[in-house]
Amino acid sequence: MLRDVSLVTSSGWVGPASVAFEGGARGSIGVPGTCGCRVGRCELSNLETMANEASKTLGKGSVYPGPVPEGLIRIYSMRFCPYAHRTRLILRAKGIRHEVININLRNKPEWYYTKHPFGQIPVLENSKCQLIYESVIACEYLDDAYPGKKLCPYDPYERARQKMLLDLFYKVPHLTKECLVAMRCGRECTDLKLVLRQEFGKLDEILGYQNTIFFGGDCISMIDYLFWPWFERLDVYGIADCVTHTPALRLWIEAMKQDPAVCALLIDKNIFLGFLNLYFQNDPGAFDYGLSC
Repeated sequence: MLRDVSLVTSSGWVGPASVAFEGGARGSIGVPGTCGCRVGRCELSNLETMANEASKTLGKGSVYPGPVPEGLIRIYSMRFCPYAHRTRLILRAKGIRHEVININLRNKPEWYYTKHPFGQIPVLENSKCQLIYESVIACEYLDDAYPGKKLCPYDPYERARQKMLLDLFYKVPHLTKECLVAMRCGRECTDLKLVLRQEFGKLDEILGYQNTIFFGGDCISMIDYLFWPWFERLDVYGIADCVTHTPALRLWIEAMKQDPAVCALLIDKNIFLGFLNLYFQNDPGAFDYGLSC
């Protein structure tokens, strides 16, 4: 199981969406998808409620936001965290009405340790005061507990296969983080990038063997969303050259960028870079970078 950590997600307005993409064969990345309705890039419908991803973080001394309103689920998050990003993608993809509470990870509220014993994110909380944490567990909970299109396969073998794919992916989050830290600290990272290229090469081989656009098949499914946050960060981390040798994986990346949930959570590169600059200066204001209010 991947362990959630507090380094570096995307921001944007989040709310329920009833649309997804139409599947297609390899080589056709115009409108990949999940539910058979054709939509343009970033088009969303049935936005009954909006969760403000861009709310400022809560830190020490802040007042606990109170019980979760009936009919909503709350996510304790941080705009730039890839693990929280996973969970927010599932909330968006399934159209789940939710609210976002962003946490300052360098200055955590005292009350937050009642939500997670180690103060990590993401954490889900429902109106019954039930708490769910660890990003993969939280994502699977959302898929099981809420109606709409199922993102996890129904077939037991396919479900097991996605878990095996996730296990093959486990080195990538650590390697991307290590590359980022090394470059930000002025250290040599050629060997790290070589290992990361090898891991991406393995994922490329899997897609080539499957002959599908997505890791779950011809439509986006849970495993694709669980992988995505680290690929969205390749450019801003300065390691996009690690996928130049992976044609199938690059096709997957382009297809993922056209998914409404992914598109809705994309963050401006300059804002992300501004966050990283402050983060590596140990500035607690990093987590609110780019917010005007």
